[in-house]
Amino acid sequence: MTDRRAPRHFLPGVAAFASALALALLLANPAQADEAAGQVDRSAARPANTLQSLAELDGKAPSRRELNIQQWTTAEGARVLFVEARELPMFDLRVTFAAGSSQDGSVAGLATLTNAMLNEGVAGKDVTAIAQGFEGLGADFGNGSYRDMAVASLRSLSTADKRDPALKLFAEVVGKPSFPKDSLKRIKNQLLAGLEYDKQNPAKLAGKALFASLYGEHPYAHPSDGTAKSIPGITQAQLRAFHAKAYAAGNAVIALVGDLDRSQAEAIAAQVSAALPKGPALPSPAEPTEPKAGVTHIDFPSKQTHLMLAELGITRQDPDWPALSLGNQILGGGAFGTRLMSEVREKRGLTYGVYSNFTPMQVRGPFMINLQTRAELSEGTLQLVRDILTDYLKNGPTQQELDDAKRELAGSFPLSNASNASIVGQLGAIGFYNLPLTWLEDFVQQSQALTVEQVKAAMNKHLSADKLVIVTAGPSVPQKPLPPPTDKPSEQPLGVPEH
Repeated sequence: MTDRRAPRHFLPGVAAFASALALALLLANPAQADEAAGQVDRSAARPANTLQSLAELDGKAPSRRELNIQQWTTAEGARVLFVEARELPMFDLRVTFAAGSSQDGSVAGLATLTNAMLNEGVAGKDVTAIAQGFEGLGADFGNGSYRDMAVASLRSLSTADKRDPALKLFAEVVGKPSFPKDSLKRIKNQLLAGLEYDKQNPAKLAGKALFASLYGEHPYAHPSDGTAKSIPGITQAQLRAFHAKAYAAGNAVIALVGDLDRSQAEAIAAQVSAALPKGPALPSPAEPTEPKAGVTHIDFPSKQTHLMLAELGITRQDPDWPALSLGNQILGGGAFGTRLMSEVREKRGLTYGVYSNFTPMQVRGPFMINLQTRAELSEGTLQLVRDILTDYLKNGPTQQELDDAKRELAGSFPLSNASNASIVGQLGAIGFYNLPLTWLEDFVQQSQALTVEQVKAAMNKHLSADKLVIVTAGPSVPQKPLPPPTDKPSEQPLGVPEH
């Protein structure tokens, strides 16, 4: 994953698995759409964004923001999703392209480098002039590249004197970048420096090795930020060719949220779509093949060992996603109170944190468990984690665990569409993965209706403790037995994770 919102002096190299994780969080806790009954009279005299006290809720669920999602297709073939939101005099625009690193072909890093170069130059403007242009209008431009997708975003005031020039500049940046040579050299050097830094980071080494073992020859396997061999040889001609193909209007989803009416939204979408290259949608990657289970160890001089366990999961369209999401929340997808956190950290003090997650993607994304622990306890900790997963799949969640997970989902639900920025991201994902417009509310309704047996069945359908691909990174040291579980571990969790 590369997110160009970060200051430019930061190096863009990141762990190989992080790109998938950012995408998983995008719709992990979707929002309900209907207003809670009985809220109309009270909220009519109060601004929509006013905070409510817990006492005022009187045991009822927090009110939910209604999303009236409108959709259409531009003349050039871009799909548009729009939500009108008049609370603030601004709008958010997010254009999502099937232009992630899974489209790199044989040139690893091509997608990331193309996206990073979008705002480095257009006709008559260099990177400084572009940045000053957005800043002078009070607008914010952002871009990022991931495995499935690449994005470009704009936040601007909605008044015509700010909106129109901001959109004009955005359309130039996304539709007609010039890929200047001096910027290309600088961004390449940043990527290469990031790759060198990765060699000193055991988590990133383990993440890259994990994806390579999990996906083999599949496009998801190679690192999104490229390699030390691939980056130097990428040319301006290759960037232009990739942009012409992958940033085509037919390969784009345009999401709009904010202080706009339908006619204004249509005009904005038409302006952006017309500025893009002409062309069709790109095909999704092929489905990956099942990997061979096993353990790979990377020897690395440190006091801790990173443990990563994974297997192929599901696509974004899989109907089992609500059940798997709740099941994973109980296993290790939340914070404290999950099975993994309780057994590994709270009862034994073996780690600062242990987490699991499904990452549904265009094709089967990964299911992952990751943590780090003391090197001399790594083998025992790894076995403990495997035993916890095996037991969870065998017995499933308890009714209490499922009820608690449902309440947490219902309680956090309104927050997931509380801001225009979160809504525009969700619209982009709904359009990109071709989900129904009712997907957000359907997800929560289906989740609330799930039984213990349905969650258990879904987890066992998609996961097996015998299929785990495991990568560890740390020193090879004599091992010690694990401490027994207790309410007061003799050794407290590590205060600060390494790297």
